[in-house]
Amino acid sequence: MIVGILKEIKVAEKRVCMTPAGVSVMVANGHTILVEKDAGKGSGYEDSAYVEAGATIIGTPAEIYEKSDMVMHVKEPQPSEYDLIRKDQIVFTYLHLAADEAQTKALIKSEAVCIAYETIEKPDGSLPLLVPMSEVAGRMAAQEGAKYLEMPQGGRGVLLGGVTGVEPATVVVIGGGVVGINAAKMACGLGAKVYILDTNLNRLRYLDDVMPANCFPVMSNPVVLRELVTKADVVIGAVLVAGAKAPKLLTKDMLKDMKDGSVVVDVAIDQGGCFETSKATTHTEPTYVVEGVIHYCVANMPGAVARTSTQALTNATLPYALQIANKGWKQAIKDSEEIKKGANVVNGKVTFKAVSEAWNLDYTNIDDLI
Repeated sequence: MIVGILKEIKVAEKRVCMTPAGVSVMVANGHTILVEKDAGKGSGYEDSAYVEAGATIIGTPAEIYEKSDMVMHVKEPQPSEYDLIRKDQIVFTYLHLAADEAQTKALIKSEAVCIAYETIEKPDGSLPLLVPMSEVAGRMAAQEGAKYLEMPQGGRGVLLGGVTGVEPATVVVIGGGVVGINAAKMACGLGAKVYILDTNLNRLRYLDDVMPANCFPVMSNPVVLRELVTKADVVIGAVLVAGAKAPKLLTKDMLKDMKDGSVVVDVAIDQGGCFETSKATTHTEPTYVVEGVIHYCVANMPGAVARTSTQALTNATLPYALQIANKGWKQAIKDSEEIKKGANVVNGKVTFKAVSEAWNLDYTNIDDLI
């Protein structure tokens, strides 16, 4: 199969979807790899490293789309790419379609085979291609919260861990999944007082066992959340409903009761955000203020640590990319329930129920198309 590795064009996005090491594995399996010029530069990988791994460097994204059976990205295709996507071409990347109607309709129109990293799912319910970026984003969320609490950034001037004789900051993490536990670990490690909220009692039992003494797992409900955010210096939104829009848990009304100069970090922004006042921001303009509260809602947080993120992403995506390239998309879906769940839009049909429900579109079972 001819596989195209595209350069990211989203604002301040420095990641690339495959390292030279990943390319060498694909080439060893008999595939032709086309890499867009300078695609890896932001992550520290020069074109020469890809050439040494067996790839061919291509000058423009249009050529990549024209020549490739499968194209791979990190972020979702941007509007300038919609008309480049061909019928029956495999698009394998993060899509987040339940939060992006325009992209959904463009991919339907393209009649391509669109497989989303974020909805590939293992039998135990885990999301293997979302996990590495969720780990990065969760850890970054605590760091960004700490940074924007600083007065030069407009914050309250509170040190997350406090010092001897001075109380530490209070951090509230909404959601006890991969993002939440990583955010809580970082905040705890910095010495903050951390509340981590979830609605799953078994998950709370697990968190109670594994988290340090300065972390307090709490059953989440609107009353508890309203009470805790009034105490919070940082609130981290770490809620995920796989492939669907995130629920709006922190309301504007709750925001009014928060401290001036406190910080909210919405890691769920890719799925529409879990705060009522959230809107997507970029690394070049990462924050805005509502009701005196600093909002950090960068939609591609891991892009700020591109080298770490690129390596972690390749580790996770490569086995699935190999299956699709080795077998073709239809056989890969027949052989793998995990990849089957990644199919979001195929040949003009919406094949992921949460996406069809988000935009009131007809749903087609992927089994009917293979």
